[in-house]
Amino acid sequence: MGKNDFLTPKAIANRIKSKGLQKLRWYCQLCQKQCRDENGFKCHQTSEGHRRQMELFGLNAGRVVAGYSEEFENAFMEHLRRAHPFSRVLAKNVYNEYITDRHHVHMNSTRWLTLTEFVKYLGKSGQCKVDETEKGWYITLIHKDPKMQLEEERRNKRTEAEREDEERHMAQLQEQIERAKRARIEKGEPLSEEEEDDEEAHVLQRDENEAPIAISLAAPKPLAVAAAAGAAAAGASGAGPSAAAGSGPSSAAPGLARAAARAPAAAAAAAGAAASVFGDDDDDAAAVAAAAAAAAKQRSKMDEVMKSELKEKERAKSNAGASDSGRRLDYWLHTGIVVKVMAKELKEHGYYKQKGVVERVVDRYVGEVAMLGDGTVVRVDQAHLETVIPAPGGAVLVVNGQHRGCRGTLEAINEAKFQAQVRLGEGPARGREVWLEYEDVCKLDKDATSGGGGGGGGR
Repeated sequence: MGKNDFLTPKAIANRIKSKGLQKLRWYCQLCQKQCRDENGFKCHQTSEGHRRQMELFGLNAGRVVAGYSEEFENAFMEHLRRAHPFSRVLAKNVYNEYITDRHHVHMNSTRWLTLTEFVKYLGKSGQCKVDETEKGWYITLIHKDPKMQLEEERRNKRTEAEREDEERHMAQLQEQIERAKRARIEKGEPLSEEEEDDEEAHVLQRDENEAPIAISLAAPKPLAVAAAAGAAAAGASGAGPSAAAGSGPSSAAPGLARAAARAPAAAAAAAGAAASVFGDDDDDAAAVAAAAAAAAKQRSKMDEVMKSELKEKERAKSNAGASDSGRRLDYWLHTGIVVKVMAKELKEHGYYKQKGVVERVVDRYVGEVAMLGDGTVVRVDQAHLETVIPAPGGAVLVVNGQHRGCRGTLEAINEAKFQAQVRLGEGPARGREVWLEYEDVCKLDKDATSGGGGGGGGR
């Protein structure tokens, strides 16, 4: 029998020493090797096998750490589900129970440096309800229906796909706009004021085949300048209605309208300057005054057109907002309302057809419901929840429809038509009595009604 065989005294002594947990700082997660002291850990770090593992780790360190983090999280949550499914326990107690397995994934190989950071992550991700006390961090498992989890994953994937499609579509639109702008510049067509503001500064270059630039210093005649001002005013009057008719779908129309509005003023100013510098004839002064009056008249007309356009836009925006507030939405959950749980999957836990208060709404369609019996918080999709109608005189909240979000008091119930009469206490229709469907009205919790908005009905 060799000196390193299984039944030698040295091998037996080593097995006895390695029983139980060792210090975490002397554990190598990559090699899954536990060293008993600092000297052994240094010797392991210089070994060839550890160096090969470190080379592989250096190729993609983020992926390796993410993999260990996911394994640690899954194992920790699995132990919590089996050992403490409905209990509020200290996080450090759960961790001490988890690390009793010698071959567990150690926390020093994950992206969480401390247990506190990991507990905060569980709370932010909605897996546990966490609260900090003098004794430490307490965690409570939030139960999720597997069907709800699949629906939530599909919804998240659909939302991500829609966002990517929208970004791709906006990038294509921007590319088309840039291409059209470059084509207009190559053809020599003028750009609008907004397009000129958006145009980036670039270096002007002249081809060698172009003729040299010639500048004429001859002064124009005052009468010719006045005629040019009148022609500019006539052109602006022709462009005004077209700009007003084109406001809305086209983004270039407002810029053209402003350019046309400034053209008469610029022409009149040029005419005045020419007359003051190059001549003081009475006829020229009369022509300049007439051109200035025509420009002012045209400018006033353009201001009226622009004001009417702004009024039309504001009126259309207000009508759109009113229509949005009156339409029905496919989500109705609100915090502070009392609902009935209709998920048959929770029947074995005693929560089927039991009432609870919505404490938080997640992604519009899922609510965290605190059961009225024992205070346990369960996460349920709105498809498995029903509204609760209180007795007449109770406080209610309109959860859908035209008066969505308004509080009120229940006045009467029509069981034949499944409708409830509510006296509104908030909103533009305050004080009115309206008939609403059962699914559009829900009972308010006592804590929610303590802040105001309707009388309180018992739970």
